[in-house]
Formats: sequence, structure tokens, C-alpha cells
Amino acid sequence: MFSIIQAAGWPIWPLVACSIAALALIIERFSSLRTPKIAPPKLLGEAMVVSRGALPSAEVVLKLEQNSLLGEVFASGFRALVANPRISEADLRATLEGAGRQAAHKLERYLSALATIASAAPLLGLLGTVVGMIEIFGAQSAGTGGTNPAQLAQGISMALYNTAFGLIVAIPALVFWRYFRARVDGYLLTMELAAEQFVRHLNRLRK
Repeated sequence: MFSIIQAAGWPIWPLVACSIAALALIIERFSSLRTPKIAPPKLLGEAMVVSRGALPSAEVVLKLEQNSLLGEVFASGFRALVANPRISEADLRATLEGAGRQAAHKLERYLSALATIASAAPLLGLLGTVVGMIEIFGAQSAGTGGTNPAQLAQGISMALYNTAFGLIVAIPALVFWRYFRARVDGYLLTMELAAEQFVRHLNRLRK
């Protein structure tokens, strides 16, 4: 592997850095975008049960907030109702929507960085290809018309290795970005539907 990196020359080092960053982002997103951390299936029912007769205690609300991102949205609704029992339905919805936007921002964290790597890696590979082509043209001996075989081989290796490595980094990054993007969209839809049911429940408590 090290011999390949040596043959690819200095342009491959940014690609190596991109590959390490992409791997770290993919692992982090797999760890963070898990259903128990985002929107546990039974959380809506549990939140409605604990507040069936009255608003839950501050400790229950805190546990709900620490449960998941959806729990943070529910907790914001409870806190708004505790702070102002006569809060209007519009203000209550606005509170949950604000919490939902914060949750969406957390869900989408690092996805733009992964997309940037997927876009930049082929360009970095192309840069290495261009540098390799320059090496190839430089292999032509000035004045004599001969060639330097070692420099010619080095230029060809640099061009091909950088092109290939750029694609090797970009393709998985793009695939995982699309996968995480679809997963985030699914979570956002689930949270939106759950929040709609929850706000109707809070309206009944408000009355």
C-alpha cells in the first residue's frame, strides 16, 4: 500500500486525508442515526400516557428530553405548557416546530461534509492526473528528442493511481451520503407525524 502511495506522488495525500475523514464521518453517522437515539417507536405513546391526566413532573420531562431527539421535541412542548398554561395553539405549534428544526439540524450534521468529500475527491484525483501528465511530458528530453523511462513510468503511475484513488474515495462517500440523506428524511417524516399527534394531545391538556 505504501509503495502505491509513493508511486502516486504528493497529490494522493489530500485524497488519503479525504478517505480518513469520510470513514470517520460514516462511522459517526452510523452511530448517531440509530432509531433509539432519534425516534423510538413507543415514545409517543409513553409521552401521552404519562401526561394523560396532568402535565408530568420536571424530572419526567428531563428524562424525556435526554431520551432521544424526538424526546427533545416533546419536552419542549411540555415546558411551553408549564410556562404558560394558556398558551395559544399557534404558539404551541411554533414551539414544537422550533424544536423540530433544531433536531433536523442535528440529524443533518456532517452530511454536507460527506457530500463535499464525494464531490472533491474526483477533482483531487484529476489534479493528480494532470500532475502525472506533466511528469510524462517532462520525460521528453529537451533538445535530443529522447525520453527518460523512469520519469515516464513515474508520470504514468501518478496519473493512473490518482484517478483510481479519487474514484475509490468518491464513490463510497456518495453512496453513504445518499443513504444517510434518505435515512434523515425518513426520520424527519416520522418526527413530524409524531409531533402533529403530540400537539393535539397537548391541546387537550391545555383546555
